[in-house]
Amino acid sequence: MQREINKTTNILFAGIGGQGIILASEITCDVLFESGYDVKKSEVHGMSQRGGSVNSDIRFGAKVYSPLIPDGQTDILVAFHPTELERNRPFLKSGGKIISITHDDADAVSNPKVSNIFLMGKLSCHIPVRRENWENVIKNKVPKAYVEQNLAAFAAGISQEQKINNK
Repeated sequence: MQREINKTTNILFAGIGGQGIILASEITCDVLFESGYDVKKSEVHGMSQRGGSVNSDIRFGAKVYSPLIPDGQTDILVAFHPTELERNRPFLKSGGKIISITHDDADAVSNPKVSNIFLMGKLSCHIPVRRENWENVIKNKVPKAYVEQNLAAFAAGISQEQKINNK
């Protein structure tokens, strides 16, 4: 993966309350920061405790001045829920990438409680950061009793994304 130092990359996480969007955005930010990027993050929780929308903007690059993604400039939309995919699709720039759980992923995501980490595995295939960096942050962010389960979900996400990209 070639690292583009001067380019700011914009990632939008979109889902509903209880899907682990905040944890996923924290993991992503920590991974990017520890990999030498300037990182900014903004979150909108809304009525997240009642199943409402939760969004997190993440911007990274050599120098990032604002945590908010400009309209129509999302490089990668990580959709945790189908309704949020459709609601946030207009923010995706032309040629942008959508990462979501598809019907093909159903067998790979054995436990919905780790679907956020599964999506991180898929996302990791599109960000120039070593896999070990992701795994180390996951180990530090999730409760110890669930580390192995989360690392397995992360690996499954990578595997699924590689299958899609090799078709």
